[in-house]
Amino acid sequence: MPDGSFQTFAGREAWTLRHLVDAGPRGLTTIDHPAPRWSHYVYKLRRAGLVISTEHEAHKGDFPGHHGRYRLETPVEVVTEGSA
Repeated sequence: MPDGSFQTFAGREAWTLRHLVDAGPRGLTTIDHPAPRWSHYVYKLRRAGLVISTEHEAHKGDFPGHHGRYRLETPVEVVTEGSA
């Protein structure tokens, strides 16, 4: 974390964080990466202290509307990754 502390994430929160880290500054959307409950996992990461921005974008197609592009704004370093 920015203050030098460590946090451990597991399950879907860890999965979401890994995707956000991999996406880098371009971020990711539910359109490009369909997955269950992105907004909920982003919410839980935010509640843990990470800053994740959401930019709303319009989309066309059979079901036009809007979706969010999530970007991890907090610099993080993945120290170790694996299953416990």
